[in-house]
Amino acid sequence: MKNVLFTVVARALVMTGLACSPAVAQDRVEELATYQGPDRQARLIEAAKKENGITIYHAYPALTNVMAAFTKKYGIKTRPWRAGSEAVLQRLTTEARGNRFEVDIVQNNAPENEAAHREKLLQAVRTPLTDDLIPQAVPAHREWVGITLDVWVAAYNTTKVKESELPKRYEDLQDPRWKGRLGIEANNHGWYGTLLSELGEQRGREIFNNIVATNGISARKGHSLLTTMVGSGEVPLALTVYNWNPEQLAAKGAPIKGLPIDPVIAQPSTVALMKKAPNPASAILFYEFVISEEGQRIMQGMSYVTTHKRLEHPLRNASLKFVDPAKALDMQAVWLADFEKTILKK
Repeated sequence: MKNVLFTVVARALVMTGLACSPAVAQDRVEELATYQGPDRQARLIEAAKKENGITIYHAYPALTNVMAAFTKKYGIKTRPWRAGSEAVLQRLTTEARGNRFEVDIVQNNAPENEAAHREKLLQAVRTPLTDDLIPQAVPAHREWVGITLDVWVAAYNTTKVKESELPKRYEDLQDPRWKGRLGIEANNHGWYGTLLSELGEQRGREIFNNIVATNGISARKGHSLLTTMVGSGEVPLALTVYNWNPEQLAAKGAPIKGLPIDPVIAQPSTVALMKKAPNPASAILFYEFVISEEGQRIMQGMSYVTTHKRLEHPLRNASLKFVDPAKALDMQAVWLADFEKTILKK
């Protein structure tokens, strides 16, 4: 009797898609992700009704508002887990190696999701919505997509720094007037490596050696923390915060402004569909919601630079220089060692 009952239950689970083998489940993810028929949206919505919400690993605070809007629109629940970019990647790879596949969507910086792509954890999604995004948001393999741009800018305290003394180039920071007044985020080797490539490695390294030798640069862990210290005046001028950091803090009344210094460096913040997502239809709906104009406007309203072509932003219209995610992975050890030697250890 128990064997008969087990067989009936097992068959029911298979029919509802809850007991699919990993291979079958992966095939279903690929089928849904690459289907481009005219009934694509209706098919995804119908399939999502048989699923159990979605699990999202993310490093981006802005995603909370997007998840709330997504749930309101589709009635699909989200189960978020948020941590730093490196911790998100580590959890993905650790769970995959342990044959544990519970996450549907991962949001992370482009280099970290590029690493997940190399680990063969992600599924390419074919969607017409990517036609509305800037080229840097859509890699050739299409296993992640850029939703916003992390644009590094300087930030200064308006009561501690006069507009007349603001630097126009990095060379200006060699002036002794900046002694003891500069700060930097302690994990910005991707920015540093790309910046040196733009300035010319020898020239760029010489500039920063001179800045550190003459004026020093205090390093702080975390862009938000560094921005708060600028707002309080403890760090009069920070070299590397994300563009939305000073904008959001200024909206609360803090004496702080952002300051783009050429060349301005940026990298995409991205989302990706997991290759073995247990709830692929719901996950693809979320993936498309984030890059739709509706989802992008939510993030634009929070001072983020979106990747949607129709949503203009002064920084995106500037001559941005982009971190190459693949190069950032290949050069990580070299860039990190150079950043630490030139800035952190001194």
